[in-house]
Amino acid sequence: MNKSELVSAIAASAGLSKVDSKKALDATLEAIAGALKANDKVALLGFGTFAVTERPAHDGVNPATKEKIHIPAKKVIKFKAGAELSGALN
Repeated sequence: MNKSELVSAIAASAGLSKVDSKKALDATLEAIAGALKANDKVALLGFGTFAVTERPAHDGVNPATKEKIHIPAKKVIKFKAGAELSGALN
């Protein structure tokens, strides 16, 4: 499902226009991104939790040249599915 299909599904489910659904989705995604940029955790009960974690620096190997390279530390976003979402899939 891509963003436009998600907007259509939200519109149909909530009885909103596609324009209003797109605004609501954009605002939601912007709020989640803003919280993650501020290193906050975003927990949506029943759906899951988004959190920022730090991946430490480490050494790796370039598979094309077999040359050793240093991979710097970076922040990554982790998602852990909630119990209701996990249960709905099984």
